[in-house]
Amino acid sequence: MYQAAQTGDNYDGYDAEGAKGFSFDDQSIRRGFIRKVYSILMVQLLITFGFITVFVYVKGVQDFVQHTLWLVWVALAVVVVTMICMACCEGVRRKSPMNFIFLFLFTLAESFLLGVIATSYASTEVMMAVGITAAVCLALTLFAFQTKWDFTMCGGILIVALVVFVIFGIVAIFIPGKVITLIYSSLGALLFSVYLVYDTQLMMGGKHKYAISPEEYIFAALNLYLDIINIFMYILAIIGLSRD
Repeated sequence: MYQAAQTGDNYDGYDAEGAKGFSFDDQSIRRGFIRKVYSILMVQLLITFGFITVFVYVKGVQDFVQHTLWLVWVALAVVVVTMICMACCEGVRRKSPMNFIFLFLFTLAESFLLGVIATSYASTEVMMAVGITAAVCLALTLFAFQTKWDFTMCGGILIVALVVFVIFGIVAIFIPGKVITLIYSSLGALLFSVYLVYDTQLMMGGKHKYAISPEEYIFAALNLYLDIINIFMYILAIIGLSRD
């Protein structure tokens, strides 16, 4: 569900021919856009990491959640509604302060859900997953900025891969087992690692064939955030499987 919603508008800002409908020739505009996106992303990740830390280390919070499971459904509803609104409604994600309000609500709800998920794992496993995710995402981001390979032309292939991945996940539900879950989690981590490079290059613009509009800073931050969160969840699942 999250994965499908994530890729629904990666091509926003393109013209009829698929080329960029705006200019990224002005380096100051491009750099300002990138700084804005990463500033928003850092705030999102700090909020999420804060929630995860509290849920993992504070016993009282874990007990509270176990006795108020309805909050999980409320958070899930907030995630779905806000994400759909930001992905499908241009006015929502471009109009300030509405776009920041929706993104903040989405981040809070998603962080709460991740905190709940993290309580199923040992604190050492969660912190290990956080460290590995940070290292992987840093390496992939540097790769996206340095490589001459243009991943922005792989949008169609990635969508097909995502559809196949979702179908494989549905099939895996009916074929329980450690091996199938490990394969699924490994493929998920790999797929969203590629998506992270893809979305990073869409944000960069420059010599890449496709780019996201500078007005879409909220959507660019949302894409990167979801890539990182998905990588974290699949890495955490892999670590959790290794303890069994």
